[in-house]
Amino acid sequence: MGKLGFEDARHLVSRTGIGSEWETIVRFQNLTRQQAISHLFNNQQMNMPALPQMSPWPKMVQLRGNMRRKKMIKRISRTEGKAIQKWWVKHLLDTKSPFLERMTLFWHNHFPSSIEKTTQASMLHKQNLMLRKNALGNFGQMLHNVARDPAMLLYLDGYVSTKEEPNENFARELLELFTIGLGQYHENDMREAARAFTGWGINEHNGLYRFNPQQHDSGVKTFLGKRGNFKGEDIINILLQHPKTAETIAKKMWREFINISNPDPRVINHWAATFRNSGYDIKTLLNQVLNSNEFWAPQNRGALIKSPIELTIGTLRTLPYTLRRVDLAHNLNIMGQGVFAHPSVKGWSGGKNWISTQSILRRNSMMTNLTAGNLNERKNRGGIASKMPDVSPEELHQWLLAIPPLQQMPTEPGKQRLTRAFVLDPAYQVT
Repeated sequence: MGKLGFEDARHLVSRTGIGSEWETIVRFQNLTRQQAISHLFNNQQMNMPALPQMSPWPKMVQLRGNMRRKKMIKRISRTEGKAIQKWWVKHLLDTKSPFLERMTLFWHNHFPSSIEKTTQASMLHKQNLMLRKNALGNFGQMLHNVARDPAMLLYLDGYVSTKEEPNENFARELLELFTIGLGQYHENDMREAARAFTGWGINEHNGLYRFNPQQHDSGVKTFLGKRGNFKGEDIINILLQHPKTAETIAKKMWREFINISNPDPRVINHWAATFRNSGYDIKTLLNQVLNSNEFWAPQNRGALIKSPIELTIGTLRTLPYTLRRVDLAHNLNIMGQGVFAHPSVKGWSGGKNWISTQSILRRNSMMTNLTAGNLNERKNRGGIASKMPDVSPEELHQWLLAIPPLQQMPTEPGKQRLTRAFVLDPAYQVT
């Protein structure tokens, strides 16, 4: 197979990164498809911005034990929640490994934990690092890690689940959302799984996972047709043996990388079988997805709606615009994609749900503000045109839009004016 060429390189970069960065496109167009995909897999820089100050777990435990200090906990969590949101947004803007960060966002949405429920920014930070470390690793290992993750134990109330009162929240979402999906289990399976996870909690002294055998239900359990003295680890291993777990992830990959329509069942079955046979190696699944005919098909270009992060941060990574006095993390909340602030345990719905009456106004306003400025390049010599690559109008179109523009383009000359027209065109909202 020959080299990618500009159009295919642009498609790969825009679908797997955060924006369509010119330098990466130029580098990829001189590579074969597999060489470019291998570069994505191997580019895993973990350098993160400096952390904001966050309250340690022992301090929050003391506050939690005082009913009169609930308002203080909420105040601390709001302040520290905003700080950690800005921390990740900064990294999204600056990261040299956008594919790794995109996959971290993917798993952050598959395993959501919000600051509103957990009230503990430091634990969300540790969860974020764990997801990034495992984002291109092994799904089975990540699933085990998530089950023990203190932020998840807080978010889904696993830390208060005892043999006398098993809490079913984590077990329900583990089955329904994280693995096999609705229709593949009965209510009794969920209840038995909840029994298996009793005694899983958080050490009040250091905030780490702690298993309390005195609070664990050690009785025999029946789960998905199997019977035994199951612990939480056993439940997860049984779910990993179930074919629907791999299908759940494969379907999510389709919506992430191909299009927002219902996936082709034959393709999903093939991807899922490959994923399961690899022992749930995430790179193996992604290699199937990114090498598939469906990923490269012309009809699937422009078939995904950009998320708020892709639209805003992607634009700032693509073009040399200057972000004015705007709280970007706050605007992402308004547009429906606040990090560490999912609307529910189902995460962000994505797809067509990115577009609503409120969000489209905010999306358009953000793009208008970013592109504002003097469009006369003779008078505005310090404008973005001087910082952009030397490209023709046709190349600029090919770079910035996945489909033809839907509005009439300006007839007056000027790269900055044409760039603004492309960014404000409805076609720019898709990738």
